[in-house]
Amino acid sequence: MQWTKKDILDIESLSAGEIELVFETAFGLKEISERPIKKVPTLRGQTIVLLFMEPSTRTRISFDIAAKRLSADSVAIAGASSSIVKGETLIDTARNIQAMKPDILVVRHSSAGAPHLLARNLDISVINAGDGMHAHPTQALLDMMTVREKKGDLKGLNVAIIGDIAHSRVARSNIAGFTKMGARVCVAGPPTMMPPGLEQLGESVARDMDSAISDADVIILLRIQKERQRRFLFPTEREYAARYGLNAARLSRIRQDALILHPGPLNRGVEISPEIADGPFSVILDQVTNGVALRMALFYLLAGGVRDANVD
Repeated sequence: MQWTKKDILDIESLSAGEIELVFETAFGLKEISERPIKKVPTLRGQTIVLLFMEPSTRTRISFDIAAKRLSADSVAIAGASSSIVKGETLIDTARNIQAMKPDILVVRHSSAGAPHLLARNLDISVINAGDGMHAHPTQALLDMMTVREKKGDLKGLNVAIIGDIAHSRVARSNIAGFTKMGARVCVAGPPTMMPPGLEQLGESVARDMDSAISDADVIILLRIQKERQRRFLFPTEREYAARYGLNAARLSRIRQDALILHPGPLNRGVEISPEIADGPFSVILDQVTNGVALRMALFYLLAGGVRDANVD
């Protein structure tokens, strides 16, 4: 199977076979990060631009390291230091970047659909690193990769996603991805943070957190997206932690082989207790490690790589 996609914009536009190819490629590239010299010449001469119009730590650094591991040149641009603050449009900024002949543009933007707009107007490849409340495809792919690595298969797994579902692009992408790969997804969170119509999409909505996690093979915890909320949707963080935080009492009720994921950043003591975040059920740091390999795989495939990921 050869890769034919020009862009990575959302999970919905990827087939199950394409997602499997991404996993296979990422697993093949992961060992590069374990070498004494963590670099291969695969993308030497390629240039990747990271245009981040929103704050980011893990995603931005992960993309940057992924590019460097493959010997590509990477250039990072923050929104506050771009000409957009002077009134230039996003498309004009992107067209000027394209005129400098890079190969891939990675975009994070607060507006849903911004990467899709750029992909339609640019000849270079565009990767969506998160657009508003819409999608975060690379996060979902690395989450699924981590579960696949630990469980061997995604089909038939019970996945519980807990927290601020309405404002989470990670939740939307993970729901689409895990469902596409044959898992069953259940969501839970405060009623004020649940988007309408989830049942019509085929998702299970639990009445409370305890019923959602009781039979879950995978538990994905989300932080409260305060920056996307126009009003407070819960009384206090203390009450949220009591009703929807994963604590020691709830830990005793989950499956003993369950995996706990979190896309970060963590709010310790709110959606997850510190001892659980650092405990044996947690694969949060595995997610971060796999994020580099996953993004290496996307760069490799978009640059013209084929099924064989054994690059030296």
